[in-house]
Amino acid sequence: MPPKSKTAAAAQPVAVEDLFTALNRHIRPASSPRPSRSPTKVASFLAVAPGDEDAVRCKVVAHIKSDATEKALAAIRAAERLPIDLSYYKAYCYYRQNKLQEALEILKGQEETSAILQLESQIYYRLGRMNDCMNSYEKLQKYKVESMDLKINIIAALVAAGRASEVQATMKALKVDLATKELKGFRSFELAYNSACSLIESKKYSEAKEQLELAKRIGKEELMVEDYGDDEIEYELAPVSAQLAYVNQLQGQTQEAMEAYANMTNRNLADPSSLAVATTNLISLKGTKDAADSLRKLGRLIEKSASPNQLQLKESLEFKLSPRQKEALYSAHVLLLLHANKIDQAHELVGGLLGMFQDITFPVLLQAAVHVREKKIQKAEEVLGRYAEKHPENSKGVLLALAQIAANTNHFQIAADSLSKIVDIQHMPATVATLVALKERLGDSNGASSVLDSAIQWWKNSMTEDNKLDVFIREAATFKLNHGRDEEACQLYEELVKRFGSTEAMAGLVATSARTNLEKAEQYEKKLKPLPGLKGINIESLVKTSGARPFEMPKSTDLDVTEEVKKQKAKKRKRKPRYPKGFDPANPGPPPDPERWLPKRERSSYRPKRKDKRAQVRGAQGAVTRDKHDSSGTSAASASGSSSKTSQATKAPAAATEQPKASNKSRKKKSRS
Repeated sequence: MPPKSKTAAAAQPVAVEDLFTALNRHIRPASSPRPSRSPTKVASFLAVAPGDEDAVRCKVVAHIKSDATEKALAAIRAAERLPIDLSYYKAYCYYRQNKLQEALEILKGQEETSAILQLESQIYYRLGRMNDCMNSYEKLQKYKVESMDLKINIIAALVAAGRASEVQATMKALKVDLATKELKGFRSFELAYNSACSLIESKKYSEAKEQLELAKRIGKEELMVEDYGDDEIEYELAPVSAQLAYVNQLQGQTQEAMEAYANMTNRNLADPSSLAVATTNLISLKGTKDAADSLRKLGRLIEKSASPNQLQLKESLEFKLSPRQKEALYSAHVLLLLHANKIDQAHELVGGLLGMFQDITFPVLLQAAVHVREKKIQKAEEVLGRYAEKHPENSKGVLLALAQIAANTNHFQIAADSLSKIVDIQHMPATVATLVALKERLGDSNGASSVLDSAIQWWKNSMTEDNKLDVFIREAATFKLNHGRDEEACQLYEELVKRFGSTEAMAGLVATSARTNLEKAEQYEKKLKPLPGLKGINIESLVKTSGARPFEMPKSTDLDVTEEVKKQKAKKRKRKPRYPKGFDPANPGPPPDPERWLPKRERSSYRPKRKDKRAQVRGAQGAVTRDKHDSSGTSAASASGSSSKTSQATKAPAAATEQPKASNKSRKKKSRS
């Protein structure tokens, strides 16, 4: 069966993409134009002195600030003959155009200034190379850049790199502690938002919700000061709203989450990435309900590229969504296609994903799901097994899917082998129970026993707080006892008694050792606490019995009943019968019909309906009734000779059937003669 659709990831941490702070602080020449001039006027003013290096720099910066990156690149190409290095500006223009690999190639070999490192870290962030991104930020530490944007970006990169546990310590080191729930010395909702993202990754949902509400309050105050309208404020704070809805979803408040997602998608007051997240999460909550509408909504976000087997997200979502968000979006689309029985489209989409994500597991899982839907189980197992062999370090999810598919199709050996290859969950209770069940289905009791023994040995050496050793010993003892290994079961029960002192284990030890070592059974039987109310047992009467019978209390007081038991019996009383509503037991009325539950056909009062014989045809075999629309003259003529015809037909029915049907005129003549 195909895997269930999983919930989409939350909106990603905010990374400030504007690097003009670095441009102005570290690169702008002394003769830069006044800040009051607009970028377009600055560019036209500087066109007067094209040979001046400072003027060329300012012209390029002005074009970049006015978002005219093509003009900036043209100015850079025109200045190639000048002895001036504009590599940083060229890489920045490519970065703004989402040509990230070209920008990275230009930066290679450049001197590591603070501006170069910041741009490099932003490129790595967009490419999803979070470890390289964090390396660039660590190199920036020596420059002691106090930019607020840089601090926000460092926290965003930590969350995206899966290092959320380091965020709070890093914030304290950067002097942006939010422990008091208020920002000290500055107000920035991006910082509170990124802090909330780290708390979500750490599964601290209540604290994350507080941080998000703080971010929303700070953001509204900041934007209202800057004269933003209500719709503009809602647009700017859309990532916070999407994250709040996601936290509600994680906390099980699905109705509130669905209302928030629907409000964002219906009003269209959000940036493209937040809209994509809200759409995907809303579809994941709705499930297969109204699959056609969900497919239409997702189809607006995905388009086919010019190259074969390539997909592309619309509205620059390719560089705005994180890898986890893309995975959730594409997975939801494929699973909806499968539920809608659009297998060909699902095949095409999966083929594109396999070409785009060659080292990621989710396209392979989706491909296997498509094969399972087509009932090509063996092909699905081959796809998953081949990937697990090529990528053993990244095959945990693939092996779990393979085990599930194989177990559902009674391929127990493949399922057991797949689970055995996952080392880090090998001794967890669910894995051990599944492996034991699979081994038993295969008739391999020795293999099942060795699985339990290995799990017991692992938990003996484990130092975790939630130790499951007692559970495993008890289950292993029960298993061995059921499979005739009495001595091994006895040893396990004895170990369980010595380690945990369980009364249940003591009883199991006595019952088991009675088969192998009677002295040990008597020794531990003395340690069992007597049952309340039992002071003696008539052993001779038990020996004389031929089998298990209900035990009757003897009249002679061989067994003394305590006062407590007597009191409990005295307290028992009969309950009054419960009558239907409105029923009066004093005046019950006529008794109900005893045949009320029998079918009508079986009741004594049943009388079958008479069959309507008016429509029956009388006459010889093969005779038919006359049509009502025959002419009156014909009917009268035939009536005059009806008696003779019927007598002839009854005398010779075989001759009448063999001869062809005569016309009305011929029958008239015969009747007259």
